[in-house]
Amino acid sequence: MTTDTQTGRAHPEAIKAVPVRHPGRWVAIAVLAVLVAMFAHLLVTNDKFMWSFIFSSMGEGKRGVMFTGPVLHGLRGTILLTILSMAIGIALGVVIAIMRLSTNPILSSVAWLYTWVFRAVPRLVLAILFGNLGILWERIGFGLPFDSQIGNLFGIHDLNAQFYSIKATDLLSGFVAGVLALGLSEAAYMAEIVRAGIQSVDPGQAEAASALGLSRGQVLRRIVLPQAMRVIVPPTGNETIAMVKDTSLVAFVPVTYELFFQLQAISSRTFIVLPVLVAACLWYLILCSVLMIVQYFVERHFGRGYGTAGRARQKLRGLEIEQGGRPPDLEGGTP
Repeated sequence: MTTDTQTGRAHPEAIKAVPVRHPGRWVAIAVLAVLVAMFAHLLVTNDKFMWSFIFSSMGEGKRGVMFTGPVLHGLRGTILLTILSMAIGIALGVVIAIMRLSTNPILSSVAWLYTWVFRAVPRLVLAILFGNLGILWERIGFGLPFDSQIGNLFGIHDLNAQFYSIKATDLLSGFVAGVLALGLSEAAYMAEIVRAGIQSVDPGQAEAASALGLSRGQVLRRIVLPQAMRVIVPPTGNETIAMVKDTSLVAFVPVTYELFFQLQAISSRTFIVLPVLVAACLWYLILCSVLMIVQYFVERHFGRGYGTAGRARQKLRGLEIEQGGRPPDLEGGTP
């Protein structure tokens, strides 16, 4: 305690703050550093990884296994599989989510049954199942259904009312079967994600929009879905990243136009297993890392106005407006 000479009052001394020590953190850091060093030493010194085989030369050509023509061809197939499967999953998932929230018991029951089935069956089983659907039909036609049965009723035994038909094995090729299996399975998960996003929006906003004369479709497109995107986007990004990895399952259909299938073919031809699997891990790591970066910016876009950063941004804009000035542009563009 110190005493003021003018007033005679006692003042408390300044607090001497002592930082809290965390010895456990330093122990954890030391353990992690040792483990990382051991792993790096393993990667550098163990010849079984065959880094030259992966990056520089396969012994048959001048390029490593990661950059051969068949592998790059399979990489394009993996990207195309991901895009088509997610497009089917998102579009169908939105429809099923709306059906699930419908007041019509038939629509909601059908949507529940769809999600129950496709969430329960593993995607690998679905892929193999769709790849063998050609067993059910010899040809798939487009035209009058049940034409042979209708012809028998009228005594016409050779009635053919199909204006176009194709062999089932040609229509349900490996690639098409893989896309359908992944896309229909993804639709079940996307339906639950979209349903959760729609239900996160205050129903009073939809009621107010309806009171202003907007139709149900306009309310959904202009009021509900834009606000629900903040909830829908993060899990959708995770599902897209998971879809990139799940495309490897269609190698068992088989789909030759796919990354993992091509890498397996190289492994079977050269009898080299571990380096090929490492190359597969590296390619999937690159693809998923790119998607993670994209997901970060998409989430930041749809998350504007929410959270700590959003509240601070709104507060700064409000202060600027109160002072009579122009709201500051905190995103680098026009407000």
